[in-house]
Amino acid sequence: MKYMDKKGGYSDFYEREEAYMVSEALAEYAHRKRQGEYTLEDYFALPEERRVELIDGVIYDMAAPNLIHQAIGSNIWRFFDDFIKKQKGSCMPFVAPVDVQLDCDDRTMVQPDVLILCDLSKARWGRVYGAPDLVAEVLSPSTSKKDRSLKLSKYKRAGVREYWIVDPKRKTVLVYEFEKGDTATLYGFDASVPVGIYDGKCRVDFAQIYEEIRILYEIDPE
Repeated sequence: MKYMDKKGGYSDFYEREEAYMVSEALAEYAHRKRQGEYTLEDYFALPEERRVELIDGVIYDMAAPNLIHQAIGSNIWRFFDDFIKKQKGSCMPFVAPVDVQLDCDDRTMVQPDVLILCDLSKARWGRVYGAPDLVAEVLSPSTSKKDRSLKLSKYKRAGVREYWIVDPKRKTVLVYEFEKGDTATLYGFDASVPVGIYDGKCRVDFAQIYEEIRILYEIDPE
């Protein structure tokens, strides 16, 4: 898949391979199941402190987010929440960890970093059952390839209307509006990024976010 930057150019979307990390907690299941065969029963049997995602029967380990990752995600949520409250909207924003039973089956459960849910009938059993309207993923070394490729296609097929891929290292935001096609718009951390599901009336000011968390980059540039 390719993306379109704001100048209208195209470049390859996929980057170098990054190995998927599989939780050691799966060892107890190794004798009876292989990757691709796991279900929600196995997902819920894992220790509560172990954060993983189940996608098409494969379990992926998710390392704890670092401070920059956490700060970006919580600030994106804040912009969403402020807008929705001011508009007295019926949608609700959520920040990880939130279980999303994306395909409404027993083989996939994801935990997006930030999401907006407008059809609140999908809020069942303490989790989201089906596709949120918007999902934002903040990349980390353990999730980058999965977020850029596998989850991109999963979110689109499931009916997510808008998908943001936020790259803290490159200081970029890649925005897919699936209702408008397969291409995406690339923004930098100097931009105020419009939210497509709100026709741009809601914007996330990444310049402001970056200014507020700049100290974290100075302390730990990686």
